[in-house]
Amino acid sequence: MSSTTTLDTLLKDPSLAKPLRDIAEKVAHQQRLSPAEGIFLFEEADLGYLGVLANFVREQKQGGNTYFNRNFHIEPTNLCVYTCKFCSYSRLIKQRHEGWEYTAEQMLDIVYKYDNEPVTEVHIVGGVLPQYDLPFYVDLFKRIKAHRPELHIKALTPVEYHYIFKKAKVSYEDGMKMIADSGVDSLPGGGAEIFHPEIREQIAGDKCTGEQWLRMHEIWHELGRKSNATMLYGHIENYSHRIHHLDELRKLQDKTGGFQTFIPLKFRNQDNEMSHIPEVSTIEDLRNYAVSRIYLDNFGHIKAYWPMISRNVAQMALSFGVDDIDGTIDDTTKIYSMAGSEEQNPAMSTPELVKLIRSVGRRPIERDTLYNVIQDYSDVVFEEDHQFRGYLDLPVVNN
Repeated sequence: MSSTTTLDTLLKDPSLAKPLRDIAEKVAHQQRLSPAEGIFLFEEADLGYLGVLANFVREQKQGGNTYFNRNFHIEPTNLCVYTCKFCSYSRLIKQRHEGWEYTAEQMLDIVYKYDNEPVTEVHIVGGVLPQYDLPFYVDLFKRIKAHRPELHIKALTPVEYHYIFKKAKVSYEDGMKMIADSGVDSLPGGGAEIFHPEIREQIAGDKCTGEQWLRMHEIWHELGRKSNATMLYGHIENYSHRIHHLDELRKLQDKTGGFQTFIPLKFRNQDNEMSHIPEVSTIEDLRNYAVSRIYLDNFGHIKAYWPMISRNVAQMALSFGVDDIDGTIDDTTKIYSMAGSEEQNPAMSTPELVKLIRSVGRRPIERDTLYNVIQDYSDVVFEEDHQFRGYLDLPVVNN
């Protein structure tokens, strides 16, 4: 199927099988797919067909806009009390010599490093340790916000919050209110993994359940705040488990409207307890992005996290429902490089991100964390950048 095929021409194709036509008709009329139809798309639809449907949904929601932001990460520690089988990042406490444990002062030093940079977000997530408790984080977030009030703090997953709230003997409701009051602006989507208990118990059985993950996001949304959602795919789950996960997210979004972005996260098999499981192909990555875009009809955005799948695959994903490729990151995250991702030193400048998006005919939009537009880069001309790495083999435009 041609990359220029539209949904209208697809529906006029007399060779299109009836079940695929029926689903395409539903998508064209913005009607919701059932879980059975979602599984059918995974199992039976070819990639070209999925791309047409996903691109239609993407353009209905966002047109040609493709979003990115200027962010940096703080990862307080890679030591963790939990032992998730898929994780290549964390180390047990007895492996302290292989890890790091930042103090609050060291984390603030990372924030200070960006004082003269036009970053809009700090993303804080890491391992779970007793010393990183509720008072520690409340103090840290307050100090960051006092130093730079406009910097959006996107911090900690329900896995971390579940632990620190339990340790502090506070309810989810009270704990989330304390976190919001301390300066956290939104929650990242991590820790979701796979909600289905059959799979979650096997790969991450000692941390919060899928129901607890969802409940913490629901409480956060009830406080009037936004969050993201993820799904770890490509390991021991099957397509029904993926659709169950997407369906749980869709139901909560119907209820609260608090999710902004869905980010599929590819399982990487380097240096973890599931290294014997082969990684899925790029074709499967694109299939997963597309079905996610089609099924999550009430989500505004689908993000391809480029440091995990490579900038080239992220670029391809822009034709399979994706409208966000995350941010500049600036080599401040190790979570996926330690797991064997293609991007071992994940950093892209704004000109590089813009060129990546433009080269496939999309409109590059710098956003803040809440998707307010900071700048439309469609017609921006960049000065010669001698640090440009030329990964697209494109000339740098001179003014």
